[in-house]
Amino acid sequence: MNAITREADMDATHIGEHSTHHEEHPTGIKRWLFTTNHKDIGTLYLWFSFIMFLTGGAMAMVIRAELFQPGLQLVEPNFFNQMTTVHGLIMVFGAVMPAFTGLANWLIPMMIGAPDMALPRMNNWSFWILPFAFAILLSSLFMEGGGPNFGWTFYAPLSTAYSPDSTALFVFSVHIMGISSIMGAINVIVTIVNMRAPGMSWMKLPLFVWTWLITAFLLIAVMPVLAGTVTMVLTDKFFGTSFFDAAGGGDPVMFQHIFWFFGHPEVYIMILPSFGIISAIVPAFSRKKLFGYSSMVYATASIAILSFLVWAHHMFTTGMPVFAELFFMYCTMLIAVPTGVKVFNWVATLWRGSLTFETPMLFALAFIILFTIGGFSGLMLAITPVDFQYHDTYFVVAHFHYVLVSGAIFSIIAAAYYWLPKWTGHMYSEKLGKLHFWCSVISVNVLFFPMHFLGLAGMPRRIPDYSIQFADVNQIVSIGGFAFGLSQLIFLVVVIKCIRGGEPAPSKPWDGAEGLEWTLPSPAPYHSFSTPPEVK
Repeated sequence: MNAITREADMDATHIGEHSTHHEEHPTGIKRWLFTTNHKDIGTLYLWFSFIMFLTGGAMAMVIRAELFQPGLQLVEPNFFNQMTTVHGLIMVFGAVMPAFTGLANWLIPMMIGAPDMALPRMNNWSFWILPFAFAILLSSLFMEGGGPNFGWTFYAPLSTAYSPDSTALFVFSVHIMGISSIMGAINVIVTIVNMRAPGMSWMKLPLFVWTWLITAFLLIAVMPVLAGTVTMVLTDKFFGTSFFDAAGGGDPVMFQHIFWFFGHPEVYIMILPSFGIISAIVPAFSRKKLFGYSSMVYATASIAILSFLVWAHHMFTTGMPVFAELFFMYCTMLIAVPTGVKVFNWVATLWRGSLTFETPMLFALAFIILFTIGGFSGLMLAITPVDFQYHDTYFVVAHFHYVLVSGAIFSIIAAAYYWLPKWTGHMYSEKLGKLHFWCSVISVNVLFFPMHFLGLAGMPRRIPDYSIQFADVNQIVSIGGFAFGLSQLIFLVVVIKCIRGGEPAPSKPWDGAEGLEWTLPSPAPYHSFSTPPEVK
């Protein structure tokens, strides 16, 4: 997550060789505003996602401070609901997705031997509309009646009949985020399909490229569904339609069907690129080829296809027919198979490898273990009769935070450590990196593991107050939360120190690393490959 300040004065041989760009690349603020360079845009995405991660994290701290003790201490219940809603929206659309898009921008052209992304101007545009989307979302918190307070899933009628007027801003910002995602996805697909180096056949693509290609198709398939959902919410609230209002012939449960048809593939959009990252890091530090490359590609594709068949497992308690409950239960359990294939392949890659435990490898190993815990609790939630007890409790919160924090976010951090020497030209401080790892991995478990027990004991989610019997465990959870939040400041220090200087990085800083990006000098030149490399 760095701004590569030295690129601006790199040797002139790399400038002007690539026809889709201007002869000169601008410096200063213009460089960032008007850039069409995939590395600059990747950097912008990564910094933006980190700022959003800290913003969403600050909201999580408000939530955990309020829940430190039973009773209402710090915030009004309505503001508490705004915090849970905006925290969720920011983490999903502002932290995780832009971070993966930033990694895609930085790495895909370098991994496939391309000079840049296929549609560089659209690339610039797809980034620069994002800060405006989140400015609109955050400004809604200051409106009369407050910001969105209906949960990030904005179920009707909470988001229609009972929502504040700022819902219009929320809808507008979600539309802009969706447009940005679709533009980014089109760019990724066109780049991978058309710009691979000679000799790079489909089954030679790095897994990160494969996972992103499949993710991009998912984005194009489901983002319009989200756009339709928020539009219906908007017209129900302000224009007198009744899509989700039973009194006017609509159906509030239809909202959940449409929302989760977007929402479940969305969950995989936030985890598939992680699989690609881990599939790059584990072989590098095991000094072995990835076990079962082609099965990993097929497993990723099957997860993507199955993700469209499981949406109603979020709705087991809405009174579906038993046949539908069985169908969605079996489809959901089926997703465990390709996911299990991936975990097996990573473990098989580790088996008898010459392992070393640098920071990227530590985060990758933590990902494998903790993501698997999240997968097991997901399997528990998939079982319909049992889900009746877990539904809308802290067990669900524990499940998806294991998948998205110790899953998606740990993989993003692992990627940052792994490719940071290539981005900045400097090695980061291994000592600080390991400190960041141990603080994060201990605190993340203190934060989320006890939530399973809160949920099993019946504590509902999204409430500002709770019964006295949950007090002790909530204190432990809140302490873990504050520790995890503070640990991320160590990461910020590591990245800034690495940008500003440090031991010069060789073009291939990790022994076992494979791929075209390691054939480039560190820091990577402004235009990666002016003549495409031959892939043998």
